[in-house]
Amino acid sequence: MTDAFWRKTLGITFRSLSVRNFRLFAAGQVASVTGTWMMVVAQDWLVLDLTGDSGTALATVTALQFTPMLLFTLYGGRLADRYDKRTLLIGANAVSGLLALLLAVLVLGGTARLWQLYVFALGLGLVNAFEVPARMAFVSELVGTQLLPNASALSAAYFNVARVLGPALAGLLISGTGTGPVMLLNAASYLATVVALCRMRPAELLRGAPPTERARVIDGLTHLRSRPDLLMPLGLVAVIGLFGLNFQLTLPLIAKTVFHADAAAFGLLTSAFAAGSLLAAFAGTARRGRPPARAVTGSALAFGVLETAAGWAPGFRSALVLLALTGFASLYFAQAANHRIQLGSDPQYRGRVLAIYTLILQGSVPIGALFVGLLTEHLGARSGLYVGGLISLAAALAAAGAGRIGGGRDDSAPATPRPAAGRRP
Repeated sequence: MTDAFWRKTLGITFRSLSVRNFRLFAAGQVASVTGTWMMVVAQDWLVLDLTGDSGTALATVTALQFTPMLLFTLYGGRLADRYDKRTLLIGANAVSGLLALLLAVLVLGGTARLWQLYVFALGLGLVNAFEVPARMAFVSELVGTQLLPNASALSAAYFNVARVLGPALAGLLISGTGTGPVMLLNAASYLATVVALCRMRPAELLRGAPPTERARVIDGLTHLRSRPDLLMPLGLVAVIGLFGLNFQLTLPLIAKTVFHADAAAFGLLTSAFAAGSLLAAFAGTARRGRPPARAVTGSALAFGVLETAAGWAPGFRSALVLLALTGFASLYFAQAANHRIQLGSDPQYRGRVLAIYTLILQGSVPIGALFVGLLTEHLGARSGLYVGGLISLAAALAAAGAGRIGGGRDDSAPATPRPAAGRRP
């Protein structure tokens, strides 16, 4: 292949990075998300150490971290549609950094207790309920509608770069220095996002016209009810998020109780899953428009099959391979569903629609974590994967069947965005 081919390919893959504000955003997020994934490994390992490998305690931490999504994400989406998203993100990341610092001090001082981990998880979840919808909707302000699929795919790519690096680094650090320094690095990583947001040029943000009336949560729900093409991917996200996407719980349990691995090997399992997700993110950078419904259902089918197979992996190496493939399918599905929903919704409701998407995807985690925690207590760690995979497969088959009964047509074309105030030529 010629140099011209590679230059063209790289130009297509990374075209959103030509926007200065998005470059700053991506750089800050890489540092912050790497710290977050290091923290996930350290937190889970500490919980297991404090409780004698209790799946129920680990499920409780996960549930507490995601329960605020159920309660406050819709309100967070309302704020994202009403107020300046950049300001909201600066405040949310500053608070998250402070919470992480307080926990790091407790762990380094040797005084951390399980209830304190519960409190930290709940506090971080509360902040995320407001940060996530604002961050997802903010991407369109950074790059505009035409570059949104590429920017969204690159966001997933750097998220999964961090997801590969974070657990691997955390595993090595925990083995050498314990969980405290890892948590301290996570606290410092939030500063990168705050600095990047502060250095942006607000005049270059592609903001829409200010809302002419009060943004209400009910209006976003009404918009969705009139859009069957948005309801199908949301339904699949609900089922798969509830039963299939519980890897934060299942992977540490499988590492410790099935393969009897140390922290470094646990980091490898998590990194294998993330590496597959990273490849899916780069595959998504070529997308230029709204994906069809069959891309959503097809990737959901593949995910169900692969997660089921990963649950029956006979050895550590086969688990690494199957988890990498499962990671690819999970991210490809989540991204296809996200793009179909985001690019199909009216821009004036986008923050609230994405809040509903976030509520369904992440707010289902507490219920799913408790279900999987109880399941693994009675049927073993592997059941968290193969039961989740089978349920996800059944949901994808049902969605595909419903699409054929409905004639397999698109119910609505992508929404046409309103002209943005101050849009640069």
